[in-house]
Amino acid sequence: MYKLCFTIVCLVISVSAIAQRNTLVQQAPYYTSGSIGSIDIAVSGMDDADGDSYFEEAEKNEKTGDLNDALTFFAKAAFEYNNSKNFSRYGASLLRLSNVHCMLEHYTEAEQVVLNAALKTYSRIGSRTGQMASYNQLGKVYLAANKLTQSLWFYTQQGILAKQVNSTTYYIDSILGIAEVKIKKKEYSMAAKDINRAELFARSSKINQFKGQIRQARSVIAEKMSKQNKS
Repeated sequence: MYKLCFTIVCLVISVSAIAQRNTLVQQAPYYTSGSIGSIDIAVSGMDDADGDSYFEEAEKNEKTGDLNDALTFFAKAAFEYNNSKNFSRYGASLLRLSNVHCMLEHYTEAEQVVLNAALKTYSRIGSRTGQMASYNQLGKVYLAANKLTQSLWFYTQQGILAKQVNSTTYYIDSILGIAEVKIKKKEYSMAAKDINRAELFARSSKINQFKGQIRQARSVIAEKMSKQNKS
């Protein structure tokens, strides 16, 4: 109980800090060079060691299944990165915080961390990669919460932005997310077409990281269709 209460306190502090520092985020000097992720962010002289330490501890706790502790440390990491104006790491910590909330089925908290903090931060610093990652996380959150219309919308937004910035990896990821939504909607034939399209893009671009995900999605579709035919 103490850990859970402490986690909530840390999150409240983190969200309060976000609100207080929105002006700093907007005023932080940066420029984009036109290529994805090529952004210079003015970082203060404050050391990121505390943020890095908390982030590393959070990852350890997440891997071992100590999710309440992971929440605590990701929130602390986000707070430290925001203090030092390392907004890229700040956003990354918030996305990981959202993911742990999602694992704990805290869907409202998972949603709000991204909508009210991570996505806004990435938009202000001009990080298209961060925006796509935020759309992807929201797609996952809404899918887990069985809010399929919202999930489909955010996966679609990810795909639109990925095409605009020529990010094949994020585009394939969005197609697979859309396929997951269609599987939940029992639109198995349409989902299978999306899986085939994702695989085609991955092969033509020589991207191998989605092989396991594609294989698993096909297995799920085959199982679901088999049960559907028997009923």
